[in-house]
Amino acid sequence: MKGLEIAESNEIKFKATRSAGPGGQNVNKVNTRVELRFSITQSALLTADEKSILMVKLKNKINQEGELIITSGQSRSQLKNKELVLERFNKLIQKALAPVIKRIPTKPPAGVKLKRLEDKQKKAEIKKLRTPPKI
Repeated sequence: MKGLEIAESNEIKFKATRSAGPGGQNVNKVNTRVELRFSITQSALLTADEKSILMVKLKNKINQEGELIITSGQSRSQLKNKELVLERFNKLIQKALAPVIKRIPTKPPAGVKLKRLEDKQKKAEIKKLRTPPKI
């Protein structure tokens, strides 16, 4: 599933509200902050597996109705905020649905082991020289 397909769907709802931040009097008069709502539980574009993955990985951004909520009020323009919200939404979905690549453990090379042992010997020799002379 590509986030771009979702971004073009009619399952996304936008809501514009008054924004805080830069803009002067513009902030007090114009609804520039954009809120994106996407119902994961009722989406026809996602499979059941994808829905469960998103519900687990994005649980802090999902409300009790199963809606993913993302807001942006960075720009003074509503259109720019809408673009920012869509971009963040796409990245979030793609990152959450990306398969986790399991790390394959490897053994340290012989040269690294040898260097570690040599460093230990040097450190031991330095500490041995710190002892006071025997009389």
